[in-house]
Amino acid sequence: MAVTLTAAAARHVSRYIARRGKGVGVRLGVKTTGCSGMAYKLEYADDVAPEDHVFEGHGVKVLIDPKSLPYLDGTELDFVREGLNEGFKFHNPREKDRCGCGESFRV
Repeated sequence: MAVTLTAAAARHVSRYIARRGKGVGVRLGVKTTGCSGMAYKLEYADDVAPEDHVFEGHGVKVLIDPKSLPYLDGTELDFVREGLNEGFKFHNPREKDRCGCGESFRV
C-alpha cells in the first residue's frame, strides 16, 4: 500500500508549513458525501496519531487514517496551476466514477 506526492505537491506543502510555522505534513482522507458517494478531505497536520499510516515523499509526510487507506491506496497527490486556478489534484487508480461537478467520486 502506498500514497505518493509529486514534487510540485511537496513544494507547495513545505512552503505552506514553513509560513504556518508548524506542522508535520498533510492528512489525507475520505468522507461520505456528494452525488457519487465519497469526497477527498485534505488538511495540514500538526501531529501524527498512533493509528496513522505515514507515507513520505520529497521530504513531506502524508498521514492517512486506517479507514481511508483502502480507498486511497495507489493515489498520487499533485498540485497544479491551470490558468488563474491552482489546487491539489488526486490521481486515484481506484476511482471508478466521478460526479459531474467533480466534488465526489465512487470506488
